[in-house]
Amino acid sequence: MIGALAAAAALALVAAPTASAQTPKTIVSLTFDDGNADQMPAAASMKANGMAGTFYIPSGFVDQPNYMTVANLKSLAADGHEIGGHSVTHPDLTTLPTAEAQRQICNDRVNLTNWGFQVRSFAYPFAAATSGTETIARNCGYNSARGLGDIQSRFGCTGCPYSETVPPPDLYYTKALDQVDNTWTLADLQKSVTNAETRTGGWVQITFHHICAGTSNSCDPLGISQSVFDQFLTWLKPRATTNNTVVQTVGNTVGGAVKPLVNGPVVNPPAPGVNAVQNASLETNGTNGLPSCWMAGGYGTNTPTFATLTSGAHSGTKSERLTMAGYQDGDAKLLPTFDLGGCSPSVTAGHTYSLRAWYTSTAVTQFAVYYRTGLGTWVYWTSSPWFAASSTFTQAVWTTPAVPTGATGLSFGLNLFSNGQLITDDYAAYDSNGAPAVASTSSATAQQVAAPTTTAAPTTAAPSAAAAAAPSASTPPSGTTPTPAPGPSVAAQAAAPPGASVPVPPQARKPRNVPTGPAAHRDRDQRRAPTGPVVNYVPGPTQVKPGTVILLGEGTMSG
Repeated sequence: MIGALAAAAALALVAAPTASAQTPKTIVSLTFDDGNADQMPAAASMKANGMAGTFYIPSGFVDQPNYMTVANLKSLAADGHEIGGHSVTHPDLTTLPTAEAQRQICNDRVNLTNWGFQVRSFAYPFAAATSGTETIARNCGYNSARGLGDIQSRFGCTGCPYSETVPPPDLYYTKALDQVDNTWTLADLQKSVTNAETRTGGWVQITFHHICAGTSNSCDPLGISQSVFDQFLTWLKPRATTNNTVVQTVGNTVGGAVKPLVNGPVVNPPAPGVNAVQNASLETNGTNGLPSCWMAGGYGTNTPTFATLTSGAHSGTKSERLTMAGYQDGDAKLLPTFDLGGCSPSVTAGHTYSLRAWYTSTAVTQFAVYYRTGLGTWVYWTSSPWFAASSTFTQAVWTTPAVPTGATGLSFGLNLFSNGQLITDDYAAYDSNGAPAVASTSSATAQQVAAPTTTAAPTTAAPSAAAAAAPSASTPPSGTTPTPAPGPSVAAQAAAPPGASVPVPPQARKPRNVPTGPAAHRDRDQRRAPTGPVVNYVPGPTQVKPGTVILLGEGTMSG
């Protein structure tokens, strides 16, 4: 009997081994980027298994379709998960001037803290970082900042370590595996842990973007199935006992107190009479094939092409040409970059602004106008009346309604919403209080062809050719909406372009062309956002209502 009991006890020890004192400790941090709403079921699974993860949130995406809400984030925090920073709008921080990168990193932490979270950890969008951005992350009050792709796996980084050390030698670029995508299997997830366990232990950060209800093959390219994720947690849970492997948040692994808040540099509106537009004459080249501080935007079914011209400008040597072909609906336009103040004009809520641009065009055009919120997101606001086609440089001039409460910045551009060609130069935005008089030149100021409306939907009616004075520069009484006067008459009446009033269906998330598997691995100096001229999805009046938030970069987001 005694022998039988001893044998049973021996079998029990074999069946349920425990980690010895000599077993190196392995820490696994399950991290989630971008605040995608489909991560919430993964959070519930972790809670059910007694685990907590770190969720890196771009605060500008919160409460938007397909992303988490503030209520979601509070639920995560209540369940023990960590809320970390991921910038306000997920740009490649390495491409930004220092002050703009400071606003992106610091203000994201401020936004999240203002919602009630204790924010200690940061992750670089696209895993793109330099010594300069590392310094900014530290100075913004983060205790650590994560990269991607510096831990060896079958996906890359041959010769790299299999785990990060604790404490990390570089707190502001901690090493992590390549991001999980739809080529990862359960065995890959397990191997990422056992590779560390069977060597020196250490810290393994695993990064997820999407957790999908279906199979991994039916998922977003940067996703895995809920089934595979749950199987991984089931496998991982007992390893705390058997292998001295624990699951911890990033903040608890790095440690340290929550530091005081640091705001990014404030960009105040310019003084009266000063043009708020940066690179207004388009003379300075940018890194994206467009003028510095400018971006291409559009929506709908059409094929726009942007080109910088080096002769025939209104002033200086350069202007920008937009050619529209294959038009069915939507529009395209050149706009001051949607940022936090480095390029986009800063404005004062309650004031009106005189928007101006010189152009030639084979078709009617209008200003499409957007504003930046105090959070840092961008919103469609309104559109101007139409301006007639012109074969010679003509100035479009329009006074906006009063800037909405809470708005801090403005972006605007002349658009095309039909086939044709539009050349623009010499943009300006002046506070109406103190705006300089409209220049009188041999070419007529563009006629404003319809009364402005905050719904801003172009009408099918052709514009009239009545002559009138230039817009007033006076500020309207508080609470009123100004009615800008049309400019001098133009020679020809502008015809309604085809499709100008056709409603454009909202854009669904399209399948993304994102590298996956070993082909996705990049060395650190190659970790950057996609480059080159990109027409950002920036909808207008035939698709969205005024007040609709615009999110850039969703088609290429990773990291």
